[in-house]
Amino acid sequence: MQRLLKRPRFVALALAGAIALAWVAGTTTGTQAQGAAVQIDSDDIGGVVQGPNGPEAGVWVIAETDDLQTGFVRSVVTDDQGHFVVPDLPSASFEVWVRGYGLADSAKVTARPGSTLTLQARTAASPQEAAQVYPANYWFSLLEVPAASEFPGTGPRGNGIAEGMQTQQDWIASVKQGCSYCHQVGNKATREIQNIDQFDSSVAAWDRRVQSSQRGASMSNAMSRFGRQRALQMFADWTDRISAGAVPPAPPRPAGEERNVVVTVFDWAQEVDYVHDEISTDKRNPRVNSNGKIYGVAISNDYLSVFDPTTHVASDIPLPLRADRSTMEPMFPPTMPAPSMYYGDDILWDNPANPHTNMMDHKSRVWITHQIRPEDNPAWCKEGSSHPSAQYYPLERSGRQASYYDPASGEFALIDTCYSTHHLVFAENEDHTLWFSGGGDVLGWLNTRLYDETGDEQASTAWCPLVLDTNADGQITRPWNDPSGRARATEDMSTEGSDETAIDPTLDTRIRGGAYGIAADPDDTNVVWFSSGGVPGHIIRLDVGDNPPETCMAEVYFPPMDQGAYGPRGMDIDRNGVVWTALGSSGHFVSLDRSKCATLNGPTATGNHCPEGWELFPMPGPQLSGVDAPGSAAFSYYNWVDQFDTFGLGENAPIAAGSNSDSLLALKPGTDEWVVLRVPYPMGFHTRGLDGRIDDPEAGWKGKGLWSTNATAANYHTEGGRGTKPMLVKFQLRPDPLAH
Repeated sequence: MQRLLKRPRFVALALAGAIALAWVAGTTTGTQAQGAAVQIDSDDIGGVVQGPNGPEAGVWVIAETDDLQTGFVRSVVTDDQGHFVVPDLPSASFEVWVRGYGLADSAKVTARPGSTLTLQARTAASPQEAAQVYPANYWFSLLEVPAASEFPGTGPRGNGIAEGMQTQQDWIASVKQGCSYCHQVGNKATREIQNIDQFDSSVAAWDRRVQSSQRGASMSNAMSRFGRQRALQMFADWTDRISAGAVPPAPPRPAGEERNVVVTVFDWAQEVDYVHDEISTDKRNPRVNSNGKIYGVAISNDYLSVFDPTTHVASDIPLPLRADRSTMEPMFPPTMPAPSMYYGDDILWDNPANPHTNMMDHKSRVWITHQIRPEDNPAWCKEGSSHPSAQYYPLERSGRQASYYDPASGEFALIDTCYSTHHLVFAENEDHTLWFSGGGDVLGWLNTRLYDETGDEQASTAWCPLVLDTNADGQITRPWNDPSGRARATEDMSTEGSDETAIDPTLDTRIRGGAYGIAADPDDTNVVWFSSGGVPGHIIRLDVGDNPPETCMAEVYFPPMDQGAYGPRGMDIDRNGVVWTALGSSGHFVSLDRSKCATLNGPTATGNHCPEGWELFPMPGPQLSGVDAPGSAAFSYYNWVDQFDTFGLGENAPIAAGSNSDSLLALKPGTDEWVVLRVPYPMGFHTRGLDGRIDDPEAGWKGKGLWSTNATAANYHTEGGRGTKPMLVKFQLRPDPLAH
């Protein structure tokens, strides 16, 4: 049964001094504003933004209402003459104001659709005031990491850097992967210490900060991996300099096609929910579920979050289990080293199901990776089983398994897998094969056609280990070089065992690859690609062949570290088979075109064998302080390729989640041009993934758009603070800034 949300509203965060210094905006309702050359319909709000020196170009006009079932905000950008049109608004009373780089927020004006306004902007009184609306990555760029010359670390009796930190890249990757995975670093909540008076020093304040709440143990452990005191001093120095007045470089105002973007923010889920991902349609056919509900996974409290964009109604559906909840261990422990600075000792999260990601199929069913039972595998997964995959490579334990929710029936199906699951993606074949990342040493999949026909989870699921054809005979045969023994594929691969014994060149080589991001090859339904982070991290291609698991053959590719590229996270593929991955650690978007590789297998094909296949695109934004090699302050958690032009930049447009910059970062196909899709309000948009849907192919820009969610683990870091709900965001691209 669905649990309806109470009617929410956004809580506006007043920037320091902005309201006191803002000019009062004049309004003209139902007529043309002075100097404005805009045409509006009865459901639009339009007009002009005037500043002290004339019209303000490239600034946001924000319209917000709490008259609907859930909070609603729509933002647009002014054109060269300062004109704006906020299109297609629901019937409600809106507060309208201006935000822009170099400005303080204007006073808010009340208006209804059909109004034409003249809004008065005001230049910020100081660089510090102007910087309050800069994205988090600009503030993050002020962080001064240890110099490259200080590595490798010499430990607590040396330079304080942990001995495991071999390079500056290791340190940067650990900052981003240890902190930015869960929340923005550089937003107001992190760049300021609100309770500094309670501590003897900012170092002590940071030591307490990273122990707070149910994530305190993991945050504290991450800090210790750097060399605790050295890392605490780094963060303390950062916040001290900001407190003393340091400001980052100013971002550019939106330009070009960025001024055509319409951003709509809805709130959904519960205040304390950590909504990891959303899905709106079938990735293989964006017409599926047209105008339908959007689904998210609340990883924190085991819910499927639901939003109806036609009624503005949000609801939650509890995820079922096969076991009693008390027999399963939640991911977030119900204890904390220190109380939350926002919620005290309150236990906010309870998630033995631990859902992670969802995907929609051709029947509009929502498939989910979530844990349905304790980790010990059933006998059919283990050694001695008659299952073909278990006979080839038995598995003793698994984390998440799989399920789907059928909106038509309102029922769930729970499906056991022997391998752990994390992300998931459908192949374009008659079996509707569902690939899963997260299996560690193996890659697993489910024949969903067979499961629908038989309900037999054992017959429908399979997996295989990751083995390279290092003897170049075109097949995988046993015995193989195994990373659990003495030999390993390459010194660059992260495997167990000793490298004292070189691999046997007459054998194939199993690798311990790991899989996080995942994408199905559109041209070969037997092929799946996946990625995993680290330094350098890797991309793996797996061809399962005609008779898996015996015919499974893997290939591994490392990003080009010699060009400063490392640390993949998410990944996707375009219709031409080119793989795209966002390197969250180094701040690049990169592509790998396997068709350009001169070598695909053999004893040298162990990661660094195809430099000719890579192309690098540094992400927009500032550089980290003290980093000479490419090391943008940008961080991207995941990425997606708009294979079917659901947004408007063209087919196969790769889009990265600008998780630390309040944005999506799109690359125009065939160019090096970035289009930054910024969410100006509420600040704190920390997305992980996205997808695109076509609701009406005849309606032009109005009939399609991108969907994403604010997937922070700390909603209280979002502008508005405690009480702010998770954001669901829709991005649309008009042909011009005044299209209505």
